[in-house]
Parts: sequence; structure tokens; C-alpha cells
Amino acid sequence: MGGMDRIDPTPAADEATTLAQFLDYQRATLLGKAEGLDAAGLSRRLPPSTLTLGGLLKHLALVEEHWIQVRFLGRPEQEPWVSVSWEDDPDWEFRTAAQDDSEALRELYRTACDHSRAAVAGVDLGALSAGVNRAGEHWSLRWILVHLIEETARHNGHADLLREAVDGTVGE
Repeated sequence: MGGMDRIDPTPAADEATTLAQFLDYQRATLLGKAEGLDAAGLSRRLPPSTLTLGGLLKHLALVEEHWIQVRFLGRPEQEPWVSVSWEDDPDWEFRTAAQDDSEALRELYRTACDHSRAAVAGVDLGALSAGVNRAGEHWSLRWILVHLIEETARHNGHADLLREAVDGTVGE
């Protein structure tokens, strides 16, 4: 499915494995929703919303990179994100996805997920982020992974509706 198999999480795994498997399941779900679609399919909107499957792929690639690479590891933001003027265009990733090649969008997301997976492999869930929130508090890796699961799953609900509008495909 889009270069990432969707595998049901193991029912009795340790906490780190459970979080990783649930996140991978949600990641694979999004890629499955975008599988086989060309640029027109990935750019299709369901009015009045302006969301698109391509926009969701690009947004969630940004979310993966920002939360793991920037906030957790403290690394500098990379392209295509670093040169964006977020104050001028806070929805840049959603808006510009329509200009991107469909396979390039899927690959951007797959690569971001691969980077995240590699970055947290073997890291203790209680490890604290390099970055801090507005109150000066660090996030634990556990919190970040749960947040990524929540955000990806929430957007997968949008992806369900968008894919159905594109070609009638429904289900998991």
C-alpha cells in the first residue's frame, strides 16, 4: 500500500512498540488513501473545505519533520520548509500541494516518516525534547508520538471523505 504496508498493531506489545505500530498504521492509512491518484485526484476538494489529499500528505510530512527533527532533536528546519514565510502564508503546505507531482508528494511523506522512525528508534519514551513549549516545558518522546498518532488519525478521517469524493473508494 503506497510503499508502506498497513499492519495491525500487536495486541500485547511493550509501550514503545505499541506507539510505533499505531503510528505506522496511521501513516500507512494515509498513504493508502492517496495511492494510485494522479495530481488531479490529489488536488480534488470537497467544498466548502479547501483540504486535499495532496495537502494532507504535505502537511503531515511537515508535522513529522517539525515534531521529530526540529522540536524533539533540535535540528534546524530543512527544505522545503525553511524558506517558507509562515507568517505570510500559514497554509503554504496545503495551498502549494496542488503544484506538486503526485508521486513526489507521496515520497515527501514517506521520507519524513522514515526520518522520524530512524530518529526515535531505541530512544527512551521519557526522553525530553530539545525544544520547549511556550511555558518553557520540554515534551517527552511519549507525548510527541501520541500527538503524531492523534494528528495523523484525525487527518485520516478527512482523507476518507476526500478519497470517496475523488473516485468513490471507501473503507479502510
